Amino acid sequence: MKKTFIHLGLYAVLIFQACTSDNNKKKSDEKFSVIYPVVADTIYNQEYIADIQAIQNVELRSRVKGFLDMIHVDESQLVKEGQILFSIGNLGYKEEVLKAKAQLKTAIAEAKMAELQLQNAQILLEKKIISKTEFELAQAKLDANRAKVDEAASNESNANLNLSYTIIKAPFTGIINRIPNKTGSLITEGTLLTTISDNKQVFAYFNVSEKEYLGFVKEKEINHQKEVTLVLADNHPYPYLGIIETMESEIDNSTGNHAFRARFPNPEQLLKHGASGKIQLSKKLKNVLMIPQKSTFEIQEKIYVFTVDKNNIVRMRNIVPKYRLPHIYVVESGLSISDRLIYEGIQQVKDGDKIIPEQVLPKELIVGESR
Repeated sequence: MKKTFIHLGLYAVLIFQACTSDNNKKKSDEKFSVIYPVVADTIYNQEYIADIQAIQNVELRSRVKGFLDMIHVDESQLVKEGQILFSIGNLGYKEEVLKAKAQLKTAIAEAKMAELQLQNAQILLEKKIISKTEFELAQAKLDANRAKVDEAASNESNANLNLSYTIIKAPFTGIINRIPNKTGSLITEGTLLTTISDNKQVFAYFNVSEKEYLGFVKEKEINHQKEVTLVLADNHPYPYLGIIETMESEIDNSTGNHAFRARFPNPEQLLKHGASGKIQLSKKLKNVLMIPQKSTFEIQEKIYVFTVDKNNIVRMRNIVPKYRLPHIYVVESGLSISDRLIYEGIQQVKDGDKIIPEQVLPKELIVGESR
């Protein structure tokens, strides 16, 4: 019985060795596409979250109290500068204007009378009929009446100003947004009537980390006139390029970011105030080592490739990517231009396998994949 088990064990080992030998022989007979890394110039696009704002966006609020008599526009309507938007009941304010005008006329008349009295007092003082004190009293009365004239004139001006506030006009040409109050609503001082946006052009605000900012500056890849691309929320590029206009003079200590502002034309009114998107900043990369992403694999957050040595033996090697482009890795370390690596079939090999390499042109592959 014991000899039987020994014979069976030896038989199993022989079968396993035979299978392994057959597999290795089969792998060594199989052809795999291999490539060399490419050294070339390319462009790396870094994306940053952008906050889009109209060049002008203003809240229109009531400056007087009253009932909303009429709404002259509708939501989303384009209005011209100076166009009447809202009317607030103004009968009470008209009465205040009339009252102020009457008070001004009375003050002017009283001042005129005081002026005549002063002239008479001057004559009587010269004839020594009245004392100097009585003359000074007449002078003081005139001064007081002139002050009343100034006060009445100020009250009239204020009444006219309040009356003018009952007509709300567009401060600039733009688009009317939501109108929260309807005709007949009681409006108090400070009530929001609507907002108006000038969207002919928009600002895109975005933040760049201090490290990236310094890298761009050192390589002269960013300045106040640099053109940038905007990617919309649906991941489609905006058809017009923008220009960086300004940047913050300080770095935000709480975030370590440097703020930039770019201006974009908006002739079709596609961009709206409050929208979001992504700014793409392009960085030129010169003489960098590139490989296709499909020739790599990941294990525990590390990137590996299969290289092929001079004896056509497969070796697994860890690499460190510096930039990730569409379908391409720019390699920082772990590879040289003289290394061969498996391009296709990395799932079918393992470290130590012997293969038949079939070289393909890496530059054409990389260019093709980057399109």
